[in-house]
Amino acid sequence: MRFLAGTHDERFRRYERLFDIDIGARGGEITLKGDPAGVASAERLIGGLGELVARGFRLRGSDLRTAERVVLDSPDASVVEFFLGSGPVAGGKRMVAPRSLNQKRYMQAMVDYDLVISAGPAGTGKTYLAVAMAATMLAEKRVRRLILARPAVEAGEKLGFLPGDLAEKVNPYLRPLYDALFDIIGYDKVSRMMEREVIEVAPLAFMRGRTLNDSFIILDEAQNTTPEQMKMFLTRIGLGSRAVVNGDITQVDLPSNQRSGLRDAHEVLRGMEGVAFVEFGERDVVRHDLVQRIVGAYAERDRRRELEDGDERSGGGRRGDGRRGAGRSEGSAGDRGNGRSDAS
Repeated sequence: MRFLAGTHDERFRRYERLFDIDIGARGGEITLKGDPAGVASAERLIGGLGELVARGFRLRGSDLRTAERVVLDSPDASVVEFFLGSGPVAGGKRMVAPRSLNQKRYMQAMVDYDLVISAGPAGTGKTYLAVAMAATMLAEKRVRRLILARPAVEAGEKLGFLPGDLAEKVNPYLRPLYDALFDIIGYDKVSRMMEREVIEVAPLAFMRGRTLNDSFIILDEAQNTTPEQMKMFLTRIGLGSRAVVNGDITQVDLPSNQRSGLRDAHEVLRGMEGVAFVEFGERDVVRHDLVQRIVGAYAERDRRRELEDGDERSGGGRRGDGRRGAGRSEGSAGDRGNGRSDAS
Protein backbone atom coordinates (compact mmCIF):
# COMPACT_ATOMS: atom_id res chain seq x y z
CA MET A 1 0.00 0.00 0.00
CA ARG A 2 2.83 2.42 0.83
CA PHE A 3 4.41 1.79 -2.57
CA LEU A 4 1.14 2.22 -4.49
CA ALA A 5 0.19 5.43 -2.69
CA GLY A 6 3.66 7.00 -2.70
CA THR A 7 4.95 9.61 -0.28
CA HIS A 8 2.01 11.57 1.16
CA ASP A 9 -0.28 9.76 -1.33
CA GLU A 10 1.38 11.62 -4.23
CA ARG A 11 0.78 8.74 -6.67
CA PHE A 12 -2.89 8.50 -5.78
CA ARG A 13 -3.23 12.26 -6.34
CA ARG A 14 -1.58 11.86 -9.75
CA TYR A 15 -3.97 9.06 -10.70
CA GLU A 16 -6.91 11.22 -9.59
CA ARG A 17 -5.83 13.91 -12.05
CA LEU A 18 -5.01 11.40 -14.76
CA PHE A 19 -8.36 9.57 -14.69
CA ASP A 20 -10.56 12.33 -13.21
CA ILE A 21 -11.62 10.24 -10.20
CA ASP A 22 -11.40 10.27 -6.39
CA ILE A 23 -9.23 7.72 -4.57
CA GLY A 24 -9.58 6.82 -0.92
CA ALA A 25 -7.47 4.35 1.07
CA ARG A 26 -8.01 2.82 4.51
CA GLY A 27 -6.05 -0.11 5.82
CA GLY A 28 -5.53 -2.48 2.91
CA GLU A 29 -8.54 -1.28 0.93
CA ILE A 30 -8.57 1.26 -1.92
CA THR A 31 -11.82 2.97 -2.99
CA LEU A 32 -12.26 4.51 -6.44
CA LYS A 33 -15.13 6.89 -7.24
CA GLY A 34 -15.97 8.73 -10.45
CA ASP A 35 -16.72 8.13 -14.12
CA PRO A 36 -16.99 4.35 -14.81
CA ALA A 37 -14.38 4.49 -17.59
CA GLY A 38 -11.89 6.35 -15.39
CA VAL A 39 -12.54 4.02 -12.46
CA ALA A 40 -12.00 0.97 -14.67
CA SER A 41 -8.69 2.33 -16.02
CA ALA A 42 -7.42 3.26 -12.56
CA GLU A 43 -8.44 -0.17 -11.23
CA ARG A 44 -6.44 -1.91 -13.97
CA LEU A 45 -3.43 0.30 -13.31
CA ILE A 46 -3.40 0.11 -9.50
CA GLY A 47 -4.42 -3.56 -9.46
CA GLY A 48 -1.71 -4.47 -11.97
CA LEU A 49 0.99 -2.59 -10.07
CA GLY A 50 -0.14 -4.22 -6.83
CA GLU A 51 0.10 -7.68 -8.37
CA LEU A 52 3.59 -6.98 -9.71
CA VAL A 53 4.78 -5.80 -6.29
CA ALA A 54 3.20 -8.86 -4.64
CA ARG A 55 5.12 -11.10 -7.09
CA GLY A 56 8.39 -9.42 -6.12
CA PHE A 57 8.83 -7.46 -9.36
CA ARG A 58 11.03 -4.42 -8.72
CA LEU A 59 9.36 -1.33 -10.17
CA ARG A 60 11.31 1.87 -10.78
CA GLY A 61 9.91 5.36 -11.19
CA SER A 62 10.11 5.10 -14.99
CA ASP A 63 8.17 1.82 -14.82
CA LEU A 64 5.25 3.62 -13.18
CA ARG A 65 5.03 6.07 -16.10
CA THR A 66 5.27 3.14 -18.50
CA ALA A 67 2.35 1.44 -16.76
CA GLU A 68 0.31 4.63 -17.14
CA ARG A 69 1.04 4.70 -20.89
CA VAL A 70 -0.01 1.07 -21.25
CA VAL A 71 -3.37 1.69 -19.57
CA LEU A 72 -4.03 4.94 -21.44
CA ASP A 73 -3.09 3.45 -24.84
CA SER A 74 -5.26 0.34 -24.69
CA PRO A 75 -8.38 -0.41 -22.62
CA ASP A 76 -7.66 -4.15 -22.80
CA ALA A 77 -3.93 -4.18 -22.07
CA SER A 78 -2.66 -5.91 -18.95
CA VAL A 79 0.04 -4.15 -16.95
CA VAL A 80 1.20 -7.50 -15.53
CA GLU A 81 1.54 -9.13 -18.95
CA PHE A 82 3.35 -6.09 -20.33
CA PHE A 83 6.11 -6.22 -17.72
CA LEU A 84 6.37 -9.98 -17.23
CA GLY A 85 5.94 -10.85 -20.91
CA SER A 86 8.65 -8.56 -22.34
CA GLY A 87 12.01 -9.07 -20.71
CA PRO A 88 14.66 -6.41 -21.24
CA VAL A 89 17.00 -6.59 -24.21
CA ALA A 90 20.64 -7.09 -23.26
CA GLY A 91 22.07 -4.56 -25.68
CA GLY A 92 25.59 -4.58 -24.19
CA LYS A 93 26.41 -2.51 -21.12
CA ARG A 94 22.78 -1.37 -20.76
CA MET A 95 19.53 -3.33 -20.38
CA VAL A 96 16.85 -1.88 -22.64
CA ALA A 97 13.10 -2.54 -22.23
CA PRO A 98 10.04 -1.12 -24.03
CA ARG A 99 8.23 1.72 -22.28
CA SER A 100 4.98 1.78 -24.24
CA LEU A 101 2.75 -0.67 -26.10
CA ASN A 102 3.95 0.64 -29.47
CA GLN A 103 7.57 0.19 -28.40
CA LYS A 104 6.79 -3.38 -27.43
CA ARG A 105 5.14 -4.00 -30.82
CA TYR A 106 8.16 -2.39 -32.50
CA MET A 107 10.67 -4.63 -30.73
CA GLN A 108 8.60 -7.73 -31.46
CA ALA A 109 8.32 -6.72 -35.12
CA MET A 110 12.12 -6.53 -35.38
CA VAL A 111 12.24 -10.15 -34.23
CA ASP A 112 9.44 -11.41 -36.49
CA TYR A 113 9.97 -9.46 -39.74
CA ASP A 114 12.87 -8.93 -42.14
CA LEU A 115 11.86 -5.31 -42.80
CA VAL A 116 10.34 -2.92 -40.25
CA ILE A 117 9.32 0.63 -41.18
CA SER A 118 8.49 2.96 -38.29
CA ALA A 119 7.34 6.57 -38.24
CA GLY A 120 6.70 8.90 -35.35
CA PRO A 121 7.78 12.05 -33.52
CA ALA A 122 11.13 12.66 -31.88
CA GLY A 123 11.79 10.91 -28.57
CA THR A 124 9.79 7.74 -29.21
CA GLY A 125 12.86 5.46 -29.14
CA LYS A 126 12.89 4.46 -32.81
CA THR A 127 16.66 4.61 -33.28
CA TYR A 128 17.61 3.67 -29.73
CA LEU A 129 15.54 0.47 -29.64
CA ALA A 130 16.70 -0.54 -33.11
CA VAL A 131 20.36 -0.21 -32.05
CA ALA A 132 19.61 -2.20 -28.87
CA MET A 133 17.97 -4.99 -30.86
CA ALA A 134 20.84 -5.01 -33.34
CA ALA A 135 23.39 -5.27 -30.51
CA THR A 136 21.45 -8.20 -29.05
CA MET A 137 21.36 -10.05 -32.38
CA LEU A 138 25.09 -9.42 -32.82
CA ALA A 139 25.80 -10.88 -29.37
CA GLU A 140 23.63 -13.91 -30.15
CA LYS A 141 25.42 -14.32 -33.55
CA ARG A 142 22.13 -14.08 -35.44
CA VAL A 143 23.80 -11.48 -37.67
CA ARG A 144 27.48 -10.81 -38.41
CA ARG A 145 27.42 -7.05 -38.93
CA LEU A 146 25.58 -3.93 -37.84
CA ILE A 147 25.26 -1.28 -40.53
CA LEU A 148 23.80 2.15 -39.75
CA ALA A 149 23.03 4.68 -42.46
CA ARG A 150 21.31 8.01 -42.79
CA PRO A 151 21.00 10.64 -45.53
CA ALA A 152 23.40 13.59 -45.27
CA VAL A 153 20.74 16.29 -45.27
CA GLU A 154 21.08 19.49 -43.24
CA ALA A 155 18.23 20.42 -40.89
CA GLY A 156 17.24 23.84 -42.21
CA GLU A 157 20.59 25.65 -42.07
CA LYS A 158 23.38 25.43 -44.64
CA LEU A 159 26.68 24.43 -43.07
CA GLY A 160 28.73 25.03 -46.20
CA PHE A 161 32.17 23.47 -46.66
CA LEU A 162 33.25 21.08 -43.91
CA PRO A 163 37.01 20.53 -43.35
CA GLY A 164 38.79 17.19 -43.02
CA ASP A 165 38.78 13.88 -44.82
CA LEU A 166 35.61 12.02 -45.91
CA ALA A 167 34.97 10.45 -42.48
CA GLU A 168 35.30 13.84 -40.75
CA LYS A 169 32.97 15.51 -43.26
CA VAL A 170 30.10 13.06 -42.72
CA ASN A 171 30.62 12.60 -38.97
CA PRO A 172 28.23 15.46 -37.93
CA TYR A 173 25.38 13.81 -39.84
CA LEU A 174 25.99 10.45 -38.16
CA ARG A 175 26.49 11.69 -34.59
CA PRO A 176 23.01 10.58 -33.35
CA LEU A 177 23.82 7.01 -34.39
CA TYR A 178 27.16 7.13 -32.58
CA ASP A 179 25.45 8.45 -29.45
CA ALA A 180 23.06 5.48 -29.38
CA LEU A 181 25.89 3.00 -29.99
CA PHE A 182 28.10 4.41 -27.24
CA ASP A 183 25.24 4.52 -24.72
CA ILE A 184 24.06 0.95 -25.37
CA ILE A 185 27.29 -0.93 -26.17
CA GLY A 186 30.01 1.29 -24.73
CA TYR A 187 32.67 3.49 -26.33
CA ASP A 188 35.62 1.08 -26.10
CA LYS A 189 33.69 -1.91 -27.42
CA VAL A 190 32.18 0.10 -30.27
CA SER A 191 35.64 1.36 -31.26
CA ARG A 192 36.99 -2.19 -31.42
CA MET A 193 33.99 -3.43 -33.38
CA MET A 194 34.33 -0.59 -35.86
CA GLU A 195 38.01 -1.38 -36.36
CA ARG A 196 37.05 -4.96 -37.24
CA GLU A 197 34.19 -3.62 -39.43
CA VAL A 198 31.63 -5.48 -37.36
CA ILE A 199 29.91 -2.08 -36.98
CA GLU A 200 29.78 0.27 -39.94
CA VAL A 201 28.30 3.76 -39.91
CA ALA A 202 27.97 5.37 -43.33
CA PRO A 203 26.00 7.95 -45.33
CA LEU A 204 23.22 6.55 -47.47
CA ALA A 205 25.03 7.65 -50.63
CA PHE A 206 27.67 4.93 -50.06
CA MET A 207 25.11 2.10 -50.27
CA ARG A 208 24.65 1.93 -54.03
CA GLY A 209 25.96 -1.26 -55.63
CA ARG A 210 26.33 -3.19 -52.36
CA THR A 211 24.64 -6.41 -51.24
CA LEU A 212 24.43 -6.63 -47.46
CA ASN A 213 24.24 -10.25 -46.28
CA ASP A 214 23.90 -11.46 -42.66
CA SER A 215 23.55 -7.89 -41.45
CA PHE A 216 21.26 -5.80 -39.25
CA ILE A 217 20.76 -2.60 -41.25
CA ILE A 218 19.27 0.60 -39.80
CA LEU A 219 18.29 3.58 -41.93
CA ASP A 220 17.76 6.59 -39.67
CA GLU A 221 16.06 9.92 -40.54
CA ALA A 222 14.45 8.17 -43.51
CA GLN A 223 12.01 11.06 -44.04
CA ASN A 224 14.93 12.89 -45.70
CA THR A 225 15.44 10.26 -48.39
CA THR A 226 14.02 10.65 -51.87
CA PRO A 227 11.87 7.83 -53.30
CA GLU A 228 14.84 6.82 -55.47
CA GLN A 229 17.18 6.67 -52.48
CA MET A 230 14.66 4.63 -50.50
CA LYS A 231 14.28 2.11 -53.33
CA MET A 232 18.07 1.89 -53.63
CA PHE A 233 18.44 1.25 -49.89
CA LEU A 234 15.70 -1.39 -49.69
CA THR A 235 17.19 -3.34 -52.59
CA ARG A 236 20.53 -3.65 -50.71
CA ILE A 237 19.04 -6.20 -48.28
CA GLY A 238 20.82 -9.54 -48.75
CA LEU A 239 20.41 -13.08 -47.46
CA GLY A 240 20.11 -13.46 -43.68
CA SER A 241 19.69 -9.71 -43.17
CA ARG A 242 17.13 -7.55 -41.40
CA ALA A 243 16.45 -3.88 -42.07
CA VAL A 244 14.82 -1.19 -39.94
CA VAL A 245 13.75 2.14 -41.45
CA ASN A 246 13.00 5.04 -39.07
CA GLY A 247 11.81 8.57 -39.56
CA ASP A 248 9.51 11.43 -38.58
CA ILE A 249 7.38 12.56 -41.50
CA THR A 250 6.68 15.89 -39.77
CA GLN A 251 10.37 16.89 -39.89
CA VAL A 252 11.26 16.63 -43.58
CA ASP A 253 14.31 18.73 -44.52
CA LEU A 254 14.09 18.09 -48.27
CA PRO A 255 13.22 20.90 -50.71
CA SER A 256 9.50 21.68 -50.69
CA ASN A 257 8.98 20.20 -54.16
CA GLN A 258 10.69 16.88 -53.27
CA ARG A 259 8.60 13.94 -52.08
CA SER A 260 9.80 12.03 -49.00
CA GLY A 261 10.95 8.47 -49.59
CA LEU A 262 9.50 7.41 -46.23
CA ARG A 263 6.01 8.54 -47.18
CA ASP A 264 6.42 6.90 -50.58
CA ALA A 265 7.48 3.58 -49.00
CA HIS A 266 4.39 3.65 -46.75
CA GLU A 267 2.20 3.83 -49.84
CA VAL A 268 4.10 1.35 -52.02
CA LEU A 269 4.86 -1.38 -49.46
CA ARG A 270 1.75 -1.23 -47.27
CA GLY A 271 0.28 -4.73 -46.99
CA MET A 272 3.33 -6.51 -48.45
CA GLU A 273 4.19 -9.84 -46.82
CA GLY A 274 7.34 -9.74 -44.68
CA VAL A 275 7.10 -5.99 -44.02
CA ALA A 276 5.88 -4.55 -40.69
CA PHE A 277 4.76 -0.95 -40.13
CA VAL A 278 4.83 0.62 -36.67
CA GLU A 279 3.49 4.12 -36.07
CA PHE A 280 4.32 6.04 -32.90
CA GLY A 281 2.32 8.88 -31.39
CA GLU A 282 2.68 11.61 -28.80
CA ARG A 283 2.12 9.20 -25.89
CA ASP A 284 5.14 7.14 -26.96
CA VAL A 285 7.57 10.00 -26.32
CA VAL A 286 9.87 8.76 -23.56
CA ARG A 287 12.32 11.64 -23.28
CA HIS A 288 11.74 14.50 -20.84
CA ASP A 289 8.04 15.05 -20.08
CA LEU A 290 8.40 18.49 -21.64
CA VAL A 291 9.24 16.89 -25.01
CA GLN A 292 5.90 15.09 -25.02
CA ARG A 293 4.08 18.36 -24.38
CA ILE A 294 6.10 20.13 -27.09
CA VAL A 295 5.24 17.43 -29.64
CA GLY A 296 1.58 17.66 -28.66
CA ALA A 297 1.56 21.47 -28.96
CA TYR A 298 3.04 21.40 -32.48
CA ALA A 299 0.61 18.65 -33.54
CA GLU A 300 -2.33 20.68 -32.23
CA ARG A 301 -1.07 23.78 -34.06
CA ASP A 302 -0.85 21.79 -37.32
CA ARG A 303 -4.39 20.44 -36.85
CA ARG A 304 -5.74 23.97 -36.35
CA ARG A 305 -3.95 25.20 -39.47
CA GLU A 306 -5.38 22.34 -41.53
CA LEU A 307 -8.90 23.19 -40.35
CA GLU A 308 -8.38 26.89 -41.11
CA ASP A 309 -6.96 26.12 -44.56
CA GLY A 310 -9.88 23.81 -45.28
CA ASP A 311 -12.39 26.47 -44.26
CA GLU A 312 -10.70 29.10 -46.44
CA ARG A 313 -10.59 26.79 -49.46
CA SER A 314 -14.22 25.81 -48.98
CA GLY A 315 -15.25 29.45 -48.77
CA GLY A 316 -13.27 30.35 -51.89
CA GLY A 317 -14.79 27.45 -53.80
CA ARG A 318 -18.35 28.48 -52.94
CA ARG A 319 -17.75 32.01 -54.21
CA GLY A 320 -16.95 30.54 -57.62
CA ASP A 321 -18.64 27.27 -58.52
CA GLY A 322 -20.00 26.22 -55.11
CA ARG A 323 -20.49 22.53 -55.79
CA ARG A 324 -17.29 21.86 -57.75
CA GLY A 325 -15.15 24.17 -55.60
CA ALA A 326 -16.32 22.52 -52.41
CA GLY A 327 -15.51 19.14 -53.86
CA ARG A 328 -11.98 20.17 -54.68
CA SER A 329 -11.37 21.65 -51.24
CA GLU A 330 -12.61 18.53 -49.47
CA GLY A 331 -10.30 16.37 -51.54
CA SER A 332 -7.20 18.45 -50.87
CA ALA A 333 -7.89 18.69 -47.15
CA GLY A 334 -8.45 14.95 -47.04
CA ASP A 335 -5.14 14.29 -48.76
CA ARG A 336 -3.30 16.43 -46.26
CA GLY A 337 -5.11 14.76 -43.39
CA ASN A 338 -4.15 11.30 -44.60
CA GLY A 339 -0.53 12.35 -44.95
CA ARG A 340 -0.48 13.75 -41.44
CA SER A 341 -1.89 10.56 -39.95
CA ASP A 342 1.16 8.60 -41.11
CA ALA A 343 3.29 10.48 -38.58
CA SER A 344 0.97 10.10 -35.60
